Amino acid sequence: MSMLTNTLGRYFAGRFVVAALGVFASIFLLLVLVDYIEMVRKTSGLASASAIMVAETSLFRVPQLLEKLTPFCMLIGAMTCYLALSRRLELVVARAAGISAWQFISPALGSALLIGVIATVAYNPMSANLRELSKRMEAELFGSAPGGGIQDASGFWLNQVTSDGQTIINAARSEQQGVRLTGLTLFRFDTGQHFKERVEAREATLESGHWLFKGVRRFSLDAPPIDQASLEIPTTLTEAQVRNSFSTPETVSFWQLPTYIRSSESSGFATAGYRLQYHKLLAQPFLLAAMVMLAASVSLRFFRMGGVQKMVLSGVGAGFLLYVLSKVTEDLSKAELMHPIAAAWLPVVVGGLTGFLALLYQEDG
Repeated sequence: MSMLTNTLGRYFAGRFVVAALGVFASIFLLLVLVDYIEMVRKTSGLASASAIMVAETSLFRVPQLLEKLTPFCMLIGAMTCYLALSRRLELVVARAAGISAWQFISPALGSALLIGVIATVAYNPMSANLRELSKRMEAELFGSAPGGGIQDASGFWLNQVTSDGQTIINAARSEQQGVRLTGLTLFRFDTGQHFKERVEAREATLESGHWLFKGVRRFSLDAPPIDQASLEIPTTLTEAQVRNSFSTPETVSFWQLPTYIRSSESSGFATAGYRLQYHKLLAQPFLLAAMVMLAASVSLRFFRMGGVQKMVLSGVGAGFLLYVLSKVTEDLSKAELMHPIAAAWLPVVVGGLTGFLALLYQEDG
């Protein structure tokens, strides 16, 4: 019996992993295609944009987008796996051999935990690095566009006050967590809060005690535009302060988050977003296991008993409700109305208990 259980366990684990990776790859290809079409539309007027560079930019952007969909990949993969096993009556054979539902769900739970650990410690840092590469490539693509794509009011904003006056900085894109900016517009005011000049720049780098702007064009009220190769503007901002303004917790890798949290704390900045992201990554393996529990609770019904469509819809609905709960707790945590640990782990507990109780009712109730 032990040999039979181990053999079936490896088989069920293999089927689950193949199904989950298949869903993951399918969504990845779909996102790459959609993002590539959108990038082609945005770069259609740029002569310097090659098809290969646009494709690479889209390819590097997608892993971070897909990371947010990993729980749904596990949910759909587990549902696909168990529905296929049920359709081919393999679950019937397993039950006839004396294998309970808990025994053939356990291999998938273990596989989900392992996939979650890999996603946290390896995939997350990789997706963060690829996102930085994509930002650099976007800067190269749009840097030669007229105005650098900085005429709108979107992007990142930063306000700094020095002994020379006030400077408001708008950047279209941020790299290296705000240390390097591209597509910039600056509004400079003197110490009396009177408008001084507007400056457009291709890129800027934060150095010790000043910003170094390159590809500069300066506009003032009483003089024609002036082009300069570079311009230095003093600043009292530190890397930690700039990082807090320009970076988002999702763009920081798992291994760097503790350092960012300590740095923000020492600088007096709010750390709720970074703490939430850190605990969400810690909870990710258990969230994936909870998704498997939810999928199993709606996918173990035999095909001959009917109601397959309702099972699939109920599984998708449960995953959607869990996603809504995670977004609500995330917003509450960022507003400092809920502790980051509670916000990160509450969806895991709710999803896991829901799936466990549903299975318990079906199998033992």
